[in-house]
Amino acid sequence: MKGRVADLAWMTGSWVGAYGEQTLEETWIPPTDGTIACLVRLTGQGATGMVELILIEEVEDSLIFRVRQFLPGLVARSPEAQVMQLAEIGERRVGFTGTGDVIFRKLTYSRPVADRFTIDAETMAGDALQLHLHPR
Repeated sequence: MKGRVADLAWMTGSWVGAYGEQTLEETWIPPTDGTIACLVRLTGQGATGMVELILIEEVEDSLIFRVRQFLPGLVARSPEAQVMQLAEIGERRVGFTGTGDVIFRKLTYSRPVADRFTIDAETMAGDALQLHLHPR
């Protein structure tokens, strides 16, 4: 499937919302030279539980999603970045499917309205998750 990082400019910004009892923050920086990147932080009960780095990059006319998660102390949760392939791209919507050892089978980002950033995910076990973030 073809895709360009420039088509993901709608993701840019700082977003925050509830993730169960915790707070999820995502800060996407504008696309430049074939990449868009995001810093994610999960906090709650006075501590940071996880930090995540996401990089979406153009590879052979498509998009590759790479993610690396870190526990406190910048301890990597896995030895390598997890990789997902582009599955869909449209107006304010992009979806990826997992390849190999990944946390999510499917991961879709959308922005149905200006002040909402939605994340839909399906775990490898088949459980569905939907998060609604708002501008910080």
